[in-house]
Amino acid sequence: MRALRTRDSNTHCRSCCQAQPPLLLDVGIHLHGYINPLLVSHMTLTDFARHRRRFFAVLIGCLPVIAWAHGISEADRIRMLEAGYVHYIGLGASHMLTGYDHLLFLFGVVFFLTTFKDVAKFVTVFTIGHCITLIFATYYKITWNYYLVDAIIALSVMYKAFDNNGGFQKHFQMASPNLLWAVFGFGLLHGFGLSTRLQQLPLGDDPVAMLWRILSFNVGVEVGQIAALAVMVGVLAIWRHRPSFKRFSYAANLGLFYAGFYLLFVQLHGYQHDSAPDSFRFPTAEHRHAHEDLDVEKTEDSSRNGL
Repeated sequence: MRALRTRDSNTHCRSCCQAQPPLLLDVGIHLHGYINPLLVSHMTLTDFARHRRRFFAVLIGCLPVIAWAHGISEADRIRMLEAGYVHYIGLGASHMLTGYDHLLFLFGVVFFLTTFKDVAKFVTVFTIGHCITLIFATYYKITWNYYLVDAIIALSVMYKAFDNNGGFQKHFQMASPNLLWAVFGFGLLHGFGLSTRLQQLPLGDDPVAMLWRILSFNVGVEVGQIAALAVMVGVLAIWRHRPSFKRFSYAANLGLFYAGFYLLFVQLHGYQHDSAPDSFRFPTAEHRHAHEDLDVEKTEDSSRNGL
């Protein structure tokens, strides 16, 4: 009787599964043995269709915040002329905490990491990578257009989201590239992005003092990174024990992918403005001349001021 009931139950389960819409994510992802297999997502297409408007409304509402690119303002340049090393530490920390491209990439890296050992391993590799390029590229004044560098960094966010959602397995029928090496490579890229921003500051001509300023900024970056990671890992640890994590993990990484795509668009748009500012509909000079032609001040009729 028990065997018959088991057989009937299995038949019923198979028929139910065949009747269900395809799963958005129906694979267990093994990241080269570094983490436990990912639990299968139970978020069906029906679930996603029901919540997609709310999800995209939240994403669009966050875009102005995400688009706030972390740069070196004119106020920062002036303040750093006479600033000490402690000020560079503070600037590095604030730069990381407002560096949404770096934070989004780190969020993707730690999203499915379940142990402190794994988090420490990948974050250490990422830190080594960005320290190398941040220090050496800044010291030897190796730079590139920071809009293009940040655009490539945005691609790293899209890559991690694609990988988290099993994109290589589903679309290329292949295992994901080695995650540890990928994180290290992207760390080098992110460090170069930090360097292009730091080089906007007057670091001075004294090699020793300049090196100390770079190292102080780097320390601040690590402090900001640790603070951000503590919040990310804590939130993910709590969320991972809730049923909604299994249902919405795919959607969360899909949102991460779209955020990376939006950052890519913003940076490429910034590069176009930077490289060809007069190629847009209202070039600066033409816009100024248009206002001069209007001569708004002379359109006032003072004779109508009295009764």
